[in-house]
Amino acid sequence: MSSEEGTLYVDATNQIAGRLSSRVAKLLLTGKRVIVVNSEKALISGSRNSVMNQWKERLELSSHVNPIYGPIHPRRPDNILRRMIRGMVPRKKPKGVTAMKRLRVYVGVPADVKGEKLTKFDDAAATRPIPVYVTMMELSRNLGWSGE
Repeated sequence: MSSEEGTLYVDATNQIAGRLSSRVAKLLLTGKRVIVVNSEKALISGSRNSVMNQWKERLELSSHVNPIYGPIHPRRPDNILRRMIRGMVPRKKPKGVTAMKRLRVYVGVPADVKGEKLTKFDDAAATRPIPVYVTMMELSRNLGWSGE
């Protein structure tokens, strides 16, 4: 915990995105406020080609009537991670709505979070060498995000 009671600052660097998301979702549902930084350094496991192809196939899903109504596909690393967490929270129930309001996800480390102690989850840490994984930054660039 940090200065603000109930707030947890999480560093996503070299953490596997799915495991990180499930831990963060559980914390949000227990009433904690969670701020995730360095979302672009989170990792996705799997073969590089299959990960990229799966995400590109997902981009092709849209509405035939009008694409603005269809599923909106996140391309920024922070939005991808936020969407992964949202998938693990009952977002249509009141507790899920309030849980998602307690979540903040950032690319990099914002100025107001610089001095805070950042937490990492041991069970979400990468077990294989880092180059084996796909980073969120790499995935986002491949999906068309130019990156500020």
